[in-house]
Amino acid sequence: MDYVSTRGSAPALDFQGVTLAGLASDGGLYVPREWPRFTEAEIAAMAGLPYAELAARVMQPFVGDSLSPDCLLDLARQAYGRFAHVAVTPLVQLDERQWVLELFHGPTLAFKDVALQLLGLLFEEFLARGDEHITIVGATSGDTGSAAIDAVAGRAKVDIFMLHPQGRVSDVQRRQMTTVLAPNVHNIAIDGSFDDAQAMVKRMFADTAMTGRFAISAVNSINWARLMAQVVYYFASALQLGAPHRKVAFSVPTGNFGDVFAGYVAAKMGLPIERLIVATNVNDILHRALLTGDYSAGTVTPTAAPSMDIQVSSNFERLLFDVGGRDGAALAEQMRGFEAKKAMQLTNAQREGAAALFTSARADAGDMQQAMRWAYEETGQVLDPHTAIGLHAARAAEGLPADVPVVTLATAHPAKFVDAVERATGFRPPLPARVGDLFEREERFDELPGDYDAVAAYIAERATPRGG
Repeated sequence: MDYVSTRGSAPALDFQGVTLAGLASDGGLYVPREWPRFTEAEIAAMAGLPYAELAARVMQPFVGDSLSPDCLLDLARQAYGRFAHVAVTPLVQLDERQWVLELFHGPTLAFKDVALQLLGLLFEEFLARGDEHITIVGATSGDTGSAAIDAVAGRAKVDIFMLHPQGRVSDVQRRQMTTVLAPNVHNIAIDGSFDDAQAMVKRMFADTAMTGRFAISAVNSINWARLMAQVVYYFASALQLGAPHRKVAFSVPTGNFGDVFAGYVAAKMGLPIERLIVATNVNDILHRALLTGDYSAGTVTPTAAPSMDIQVSSNFERLLFDVGGRDGAALAEQMRGFEAKKAMQLTNAQREGAAALFTSARADAGDMQQAMRWAYEETGQVLDPHTAIGLHAARAAEGLPADVPVVTLATAHPAKFVDAVERATGFRPPLPARVGDLFEREERFDELPGDYDAVAAYIAERATPRGG
């Protein structure tokens, strides 16, 4: 299995190469040269497997010769052995049609743990094979940062620099990052939005002054290995609901498009997915793009669902590449235009290709609160704001066959957003015991202006150079 860039000019890499590289050298994102596909019989044979074994089976085609099957299974068992629920990603029924897939039982209470616990182990495995030291640079709208930091804190041959928009993440989200005091962890609060932080990270991958001195890598969903691990829970939940003999629809709270793109990958691998519903908040660039073809960035509006307060969704590029004919040169030109103007129109091929599987819905604050109240009062389930937006979209979905269940991905524990939950339901969810002392821990982070040169200088002063 080898991987090509969505922009066509970066060298192809194997799985180890794309895991350590993150973003492609031409500014594109890596995708498999071709999609592996399971037969219906192969998918049926996965039913009932423990999560780690299912994960190893689903991921093996993407890994190729970079890891043996036994090594991959061992890494999966280590990663998912840290989860608080034996099922890892348990499925909860709300009513006769609506289900919730709980993805928040990892160490930092968010879906990012499902992928990043594994990614931290993959980094350690691959770095142990040589003398390279990597510098992870990431941007977070709330949950990626804490999950990534937890996954690599204290690990050899890794430094991590995580940028978050100051004052635009919840107190729990911030503290889960800033109370990790390992010497290889560096938290940076920037004056700006998540989009500003993400733009700085992308610029750093193209900055030869930085990439020449440091082996820079990524933990954001631009890293293929992270997306690969997220494909697994689509298989896990669909199998429980009758796949491959029954189709399933998924509603996914969406910001950077990584989580829902993993569902697209599962469909390409043969999982019978009826529909992927892209659920956005008022920062609705993806809803507009899928509905009308207008991919135009506006000003980020802060909301009670900060992980969705995004106007530039990096992983959307992977979908546009795949449904638009896999023409890297054409997509590179299209993305250069978007980066210059912050606006572009999808081609007819891109719109039609996306419409074959994707629909979308937009939820405002009232919609979100109504979904939280319905879940709490009618089913006893407490949802965080992001999951509530997904549930709103799931319940509003039209045109689905009557026998198709709808699974909403629950992306964060409600205790990460206690104020929003309490406003909507009157209930203030407590933090789980394993993180109950979070507000008693010491914090450590640095504040920087929203200026690329300032951030680059900060990292250059503290990171370990190549060969160091």
